[in-house]
Amino acid sequence: MAIDIYEYASALDEFLLKMDAVPSEFHPGSQSAIDRIATLLRIAEVTVDFFETPLHEQKNDGEHHTLYIKGDVDFSRSYRHRETTKGGNLVTYTFFQRTGETDWTQEETEKLFVLAKMVYVFNGRVRTLRMVEKLVYYDRDLKIPNLTYFLKHTGKLVSQGNIGDYAACYFNLRHFSPINQQYGREKGTEIMSFFIQHLAACLSGDEIVCRIGGDNFITLFLKSHLEDVMDCLSATEYTATDPLDIHLLLTASAGYYMIPENCTAVTDIMDCVCSAVNIARNLTKESYVFYDEQLRNRVNESKSMQDMFPEAIRRQEFLVYYQPKYNINTNKIIGAEALCRWFHDGTLIPPGRFIPILEQSKAICALDFYMLEHVCMDIRKWLDEGRPVVKVSVNLSRCHFDDMDLLNVIMEIIDKYQVPHKYIEIELTETTTDVNFNDLKRIVHGLKEQEISTAIDDFGIGYSSLNLLRELPWDVLKIDKSFLAENPDSPRQNQVMLKHIIAMTRELGIECIVEGVETPEHVKLLKGQDCCLAQGFLFDKPMQKKDFEAKLEDLK
Repeated sequence: MAIDIYEYASALDEFLLKMDAVPSEFHPGSQSAIDRIATLLRIAEVTVDFFETPLHEQKNDGEHHTLYIKGDVDFSRSYRHRETTKGGNLVTYTFFQRTGETDWTQEETEKLFVLAKMVYVFNGRVRTLRMVEKLVYYDRDLKIPNLTYFLKHTGKLVSQGNIGDYAACYFNLRHFSPINQQYGREKGTEIMSFFIQHLAACLSGDEIVCRIGGDNFITLFLKSHLEDVMDCLSATEYTATDPLDIHLLLTASAGYYMIPENCTAVTDIMDCVCSAVNIARNLTKESYVFYDEQLRNRVNESKSMQDMFPEAIRRQEFLVYYQPKYNINTNKIIGAEALCRWFHDGTLIPPGRFIPILEQSKAICALDFYMLEHVCMDIRKWLDEGRPVVKVSVNLSRCHFDDMDLLNVIMEIIDKYQVPHKYIEIELTETTTDVNFNDLKRIVHGLKEQEISTAIDDFGIGYSSLNLLRELPWDVLKIDKSFLAENPDSPRQNQVMLKHIIAMTRELGIECIVEGVETPEHVKLLKGQDCCLAQGFLFDKPMQKKDFEAKLEDLK
């Protein structure tokens, strides 16, 4: 049967134009795109089969789809075209004739070959675009959308004026690094995926949960689903028995923002939820915070303080205060902790107000180095003046731990003032278990090699205290003051735990000191447990350098 060449060319043009607009391989638009040229070539049905390997093809084990169907199909007469991809996959296109038609001519068969090739190219293009979209918009490990997708999806709702029905939440899975450390990263990913899928089960329609990176996520949900989302993020149980017996209670730190109808920018939503979750994690220590007018004022105060910081450092507004550590048997000073005080325009800014704010950025790292340098300057001065000198501990924020050059910077500061290493101790809070354990291990071992003492601060209130003792070569353990708390409901429990912690550290060869000693009863308790080192207001409050220097004179 002869084909009108002009009609064929026109049908082919229409096919090319329509297929170019088809968003996926099996979109209904394919039917319309193929229809005219299929009519011309007397095609009743077009199917496609995908096989991973030739063996799968032999077993007919693959994906089967119908691209086009119209009219009565004669399954006894067909044209089959087979393609092999570079990856070794197989694609087969089958064209079936209409019932009652004569066999295809050689000319028609050649055009079926061309048509199959073109459909294959279009399918390949769509699959490539879909693969690119997955790389751009989806997290590879959890197979969920990422931040880029969140911005695009939420931006669309903003532009449509529908965003007022929604709320957003930025959340961080709490204490997840120890889970990865204990069970391995593959199992950790499985546990994380379980948590996210549990949350996703509360969502539908245009509601989404996206991964920002690591254990940080953001979700957009209808305000009517707020209670469900909060319940999920506050506590989700995970249980597994094969191959490990695991039972975990997964929780998150979260920042919520009830998006107003007049919201015009996705960046505003991001700013609000990021501010809320940072305040939840670093300022209030609460499990969640809602962004509101009161919080906006706190954010503005935080921004103002961060803006003030560089000039405050330049003007040396930060002063080192020293709180002595005592041997309670001899009542002699055996060391001190360096504590930071900020005097701005004649006013003392409490550490509890500015430290958490500076911890939200790398500003705290600059302050830590500033403190270490001023401690080294003081020690150098005391040595040069022939004063007695004791070991001084300096706190180090966990924000440093992704800095591969940290050890070099610490040693450069200490050695710049030729301070003997025995006079410096670096304190790390137990909450550093939230950081990558390998980073923590690198820092502690590196300081040990330089004969710089390391101490765990606030021991007993963190997530995995015993793991820290078992895995790392600490020199000093500072027991948190909560073990001295006079709790009428459980005084014996505190004493029993304190007794065994002190005994354990002694067996491990670790020096033990108790913080927050404020009463003679506390001293009596420590002496009864054979712990002779203490720090607290009963002996001395943090004091200015000149007052501490006077204390050092008593050591002569």
